[in-house]
Amino acid sequence: MSAFDFLSRRAQRVGTVRFKRVWGSALAFTGSLILGASAFAQTPAVGAKAPDFTLSTPTGKAVTLSAEQGGHGVVLVILRGFPGYQCPYCVKQVHDFVDHASDFKAKKTRVLLVYPGPPADLDQHAKEFLEKQAELPSNVVLVTDPDYKVTNLYGLRWDAPHESAYPSTFILDKKGTVVFEKISHSHGDRLFAQDALGHLSTN
Repeated sequence: MSAFDFLSRRAQRVGTVRFKRVWGSALAFTGSLILGASAFAQTPAVGAKAPDFTLSTPTGKAVTLSAEQGGHGVVLVILRGFPGYQCPYCVKQVHDFVDHASDFKAKKTRVLLVYPGPPADLDQHAKEFLEKQAELPSNVVLVTDPDYKVTNLYGLRWDAPHESAYPSTFILDKKGTVVFEKISHSHGDRLFAQDALGHLSTN
């Protein structure tokens, strides 16, 4: 074998090894992109089962969505929480639901309010938020979402300065299936109690 043939074959082997490494890296990268895309949470659509979760009240009591249902319908309200200030639209919406708590109780429906925001002092901010409300009735519960666990789980993270979550409302039947949803990409576009009650009466 000539020196030229030896060097030529060696170059081919080196080139093949490098090609396999590059191709393997490309496949791994593509796979990670596919897996990453599938891992992104999607907002549950009407007809889908609402993802279960456990959060805590500002005083530390754990609340699980499925346990909160317990054979009841649930109105799940994702607020803007604390995006750096107390949102006046959230105050208005929650006050409205509290005023109609007896109407929801008559329909055997519970209202679960999720208050997201940066982790620092979020429970304290939630307590201050509740000071603006009448005392919460037994069928209205507020929990905090300090790490955006539920906000991300439901695909509702509003990742922009002075934002936390897209304000949204989901109406769930006794089995936890979404029968109505309203997702807002503005601050004031909210579902209020009378509209929620109307959807409960027809579902």
